[in-house]
Amino acid sequence: MTAARRQPSKIIAKVLLYFVLVLIALVCLVPFVWMISASLKLNKDVFAFPIQWIPENPRFLNYKEIWEQIPLGRFIFNTTKITVIVTFLQLLTSSFAAYAFAKLRFKGRNALFLCYICTIAVPWQSYMVPQFIMMRNTFHLNDTHLAIICLQAFSAFGVFLMRQFYMDVPDELCEAARIDGMNEYQIWAEIMLPLSKPALATLTIFTFVSTWNDFLGPLIYLTTTEKKTIQIGLRMFISQYSSEYGLIFAASVVVLIPVLVVFLLLQKYFVQGIATSGLKG
Repeated sequence: MTAARRQPSKIIAKVLLYFVLVLIALVCLVPFVWMISASLKLNKDVFAFPIQWIPENPRFLNYKEIWEQIPLGRFIFNTTKITVIVTFLQLLTSSFAAYAFAKLRFKGRNALFLCYICTIAVPWQSYMVPQFIMMRNTFHLNDTHLAIICLQAFSAFGVFLMRQFYMDVPDELCEAARIDGMNEYQIWAEIMLPLSKPALATLTIFTFVSTWNDFLGPLIYLTTTEKKTIQIGLRMFISQYSSEYGLIFAASVVVLIPVLVVFLLLQKYFVQGIATSGLKG
């Protein structure tokens, strides 16, 4: 009898939980739905109240005009190039360094790892000026994409994330591979990387989103219009067409699409990577 009484209570609790989760999800989606709706409206209709979520006469011409008003294609190409290269380098350097910190035994390993991870706590704004001076006067990389790529190719957070995942891989697996004659590079490439797809997917999402949305770095280092990224281009667009709200929202939707595509492609690994990384000390 007791079990029978508990069953309806569990069902009601689960229904309430799902209802709350759906409600929260809808609230989070409202700004994005409104942005898409506004991108298909005339300026006079964007802030009309009550909100007309589905425009009577959608103005798809907004999505055509944004490509003509500014060199949006060039900005997207520059951002894509930087983002893809930085993401690849961070996956390479973070996974490689994490393997050394997790599976190799050498003197001062923990101290070195701690010192490296402590850099996460230092805000970039505190050293961006001397860093810029160094890149300009020493390496002569001002107004180049290479400056941004070099500065973002290494990630302490990425090393931490990957190391925590590698710590869960049994050491016996690496020892067996060494007995079979594999060197450390082969173990990393043929054993550790295939096993770490969730962590790699998680790091890919974090790196891609942060690099794609980076505004301050390109603003400091890039001065030529042909070399600027999409975030600077979007800011230029807003400055030039501050009253053209339909065009501004259309450009914002275009900027959002690549991030959404990457997340949807990797989201099945994302939750697993978050759940299995960073839990073991």
